[in-house]
Amino acid sequence: MTKTIKFGTDGWRALIADEFTFANVRLCAQAIAQYLLSTEQAHKGVVIGYDTRFASADFARTSAEVIAGNGIKVYLSDSAVPTPVVSFAVVNLQAAGGIVITASHNPGSWSGFKYKTAEGASAPEDVVSVIEEIIAKTQIQNIHTLPINEASKLGRLEICNFKPAYQLQIERLVNLERIRKAGLTIAVDSMHGAGGGYFKTLLEGNSTLVSEIKSDPNPAFPGMKQPEPIGPNLEELSQHVKTIGAIVGLATDGDADRLGIIDENGLFVDQLQVYALLALYFLAYRAERGAIVKTITTTNMLNRLGELYSVPVFETSVGFKYVSPVMQREKALIGGEESGGYGFRGHVPERDGLLAGLCFLDFLACTGMTPTELLSDLHAKVGEHFYCRRDIHFVQETRSDIISNMQEASPSNLGGVNLLRKETEDGFRFVLVDGSWLLVRFSGTEPLLRIYAEGRSTQQVQKLLDIGQQLAGV
Repeated sequence: MTKTIKFGTDGWRALIADEFTFANVRLCAQAIAQYLLSTEQAHKGVVIGYDTRFASADFARTSAEVIAGNGIKVYLSDSAVPTPVVSFAVVNLQAAGGIVITASHNPGSWSGFKYKTAEGASAPEDVVSVIEEIIAKTQIQNIHTLPINEASKLGRLEICNFKPAYQLQIERLVNLERIRKAGLTIAVDSMHGAGGGYFKTLLEGNSTLVSEIKSDPNPAFPGMKQPEPIGPNLEELSQHVKTIGAIVGLATDGDADRLGIIDENGLFVDQLQVYALLALYFLAYRAERGAIVKTITTTNMLNRLGELYSVPVFETSVGFKYVSPVMQREKALIGGEESGGYGFRGHVPERDGLLAGLCFLDFLACTGMTPTELLSDLHAKVGEHFYCRRDIHFVQETRSDIISNMQEASPSNLGGVNLLRKETEDGFRFVLVDGSWLLVRFSGTEPLLRIYAEGRSTQQVQKLLDIGQQLAGV
């Protein structure tokens, strides 16, 4: 067993059969059990769910056997489910926490182990640190297990359907009947992940039509590098939107906690635009007020919306484990990040790609606008902003050189625009006097260097990305 299990921006992920093994999953589950026992909350039980990846159900059952073996009750999903469904189940069942076997948007050869707190949120840094310490100290002979059948007989395990309670929650948060009656034609790409069938089930029964592609589970995620709802992976959805004349295309990632959007012309609406549109939906069309929480990789359009509607905007490092605590502390209206993950007040303080998609549909239904028209309206309020991200694979041995290059970088301007400040809290961010910015940071879940930029034109954004790559030396 490896002793170097580290939780990234959201859980631990690794290659199946390499590091992600049954032995290491037992180790993680044992650490969760010991952590909960130390908090005196273990009597509330643990919710366990899993995605559509290879052997996810088996890894989930293995986790259940360890949790039950430590005398803690388990609520085990009866099928593959989206991560937000598991997060809500934790809150709905008033459990002590939750485990999700998922690698989210990573390639099909990966799996992962996410831990959710009693609030259904990503575990914060202090909790993650304790769990990692327990993992490092745990010996294989100290892992307790109890077979599924025995756990069930002893009342320590209950097989559950988490979907009905989740649907009731969604109906409380969004006017589904308005969407059903709006006569929208919607294209949906579930990317062969756990979100398959959800939009159709929630919206069927009236004049709105939902047409699905890739709704069947497939752990190989054919036709894409990974089940991440970004432009390069959504060409088939784009074509489907145009073929059926849909007003919008919605895509969810492998565990449906992220959302991607294709407009009525088959064009990708980037995640920063989507986040700003969702914030505008709540502020302008639902007339709600509350704080906005954004990571450093998201758009300055949110800051402008905060000014226009007199609401505070808080900025965090990348990862919902940083966003969630601020959302809870500030009772925030919305929280989100560049990856396409958005969370909402009144729900769990966690990403929910399904709820985000439904909010976007309600925006279309209540305004009668197309996505292009909504975006034009947004830009009329906050000005045009453009964004792009570049992902670069790197050899691990060059990591220190990249860090050194970025630490030494001290340009007075980028692409002819003067530098306002350089920030190093999470990666290396260069903020320019015109509001544009460049960020270079390592992915917290994959061996990737990510370069992000937002600017006043697509040309400026591409120039900033080139400069970021040059500065990093990759």
